[in-house]
Amino acid sequence: EPDFVVLAKTDFADIPNNSAKIFAWGGVPGIYLKKEDGTVAALRGVCTHMECNVAYRPEEKKFYCACHQGWFDDTGKNIAGPPPKPLEFFEVLEKGEKLIIARKGAKVDLAKV
Repeated sequence: EPDFVVLAKTDFADIPNNSAKIFAWGGVPGIYLKKEDGTVAALRGVCTHMECNVAYRPEEKKFYCACHQGWFDDTGKNIAGPPPKPLEFFEVLEKGEKLIIARKGAKVDLAKV
């Protein structure tokens, strides 16, 4: 999996509050989340239990893994089911019209992006 991905900011500009959009994070889905208050976050879209994909449930403001009924709150904390640890959240950076999603602590040279 990559340390970071570069996306077009315009592809995510029209996301309504309390909704999510999938993006490619290597061979697994990434999830770009726009919370109800308008703040944004990005995360690796797979469960920490057995790597099944998770989905954002806006009506509950939670992430759900259908494989074994795992639940995470909108901060990624595991709150129900078998997941042993929280979801992995990424850093969200902006440069001009680019959106950079990076693993926490990854070195991203913005001059080269």
